[in-house]
Amino acid sequence: MQTKSILIIDDDIELTKLLVEYLTPQGYDIDVACDGEQGLKKATSAVHYDLILLDVMLPIFDGFEVLKRLRTSHLTPVLMLTAKGDDFDRIFGLELGADDYLPKPFNHRELSARIKAIVRRMDYLPTASSQQMLHIDDVQLTPSTQTVQCNGHTVELTATEFLILQMLMINQGQIVSKRDISEKVLGRKLVAFDRSIDMHLSNIRRKLMQHSDKEKIKTVRGTGYLFVTSQCAG
Repeated sequence: MQTKSILIIDDDIELTKLLVEYLTPQGYDIDVACDGEQGLKKATSAVHYDLILLDVMLPIFDGFEVLKRLRTSHLTPVLMLTAKGDDFDRIFGLELGADDYLPKPFNHRELSARIKAIVRRMDYLPTASSQQMLHIDDVQLTPSTQTVQCNGHTVELTATEFLILQMLMINQGQIVSKRDISEKVLGRKLVAFDRSIDMHLSNIRRKLMQHSDKEKIKTVRGTGYLFVTSQCAG
């Protein structure tokens, strides 16, 4: 299996050394940047990274600014490292396009599990090329090219958003539970007060609504979500 490349953007020198020592034996190729400006340059360079670990508190550019600028041109998966108990950081990071978050201080095993889940998610996408294109009303999702179009316009989704939308479209008109989305897409069990899925769905809705005035995804309070078709919209 090809070695996965991870970029760590964090100004905590001791932590980054520990992470390099911990993750390298697991088969990851690790690169490090100690401020937001350097991290953004590396993240947008010709070097391909499979995942970025991005701290919120950084010199020059903070993590939010790095993510905001990164998402204008790159959809590289981002795992944000946030302050423990700071819900604002988590929600804002997800709104800007982070794939997941992990509060500091964290357990290294939990970090490893989150990384593996995101890597598996990315490895799954190429295998989706054999899956059928989905075309429902004005939304077209093509697994072979990992692209989504709405009314003929390209909709830029992160890998996580793409897989969530695909799951909802496959189950069109049926409720998909948050538990299923968490386990099958995020690769972890759903925990209480986790807003990740809500924020990913909010991002998908917002991006689709830029090209259509029709509601695509309905929230069924306390249950889950469903992709609304023209046949069941009324």
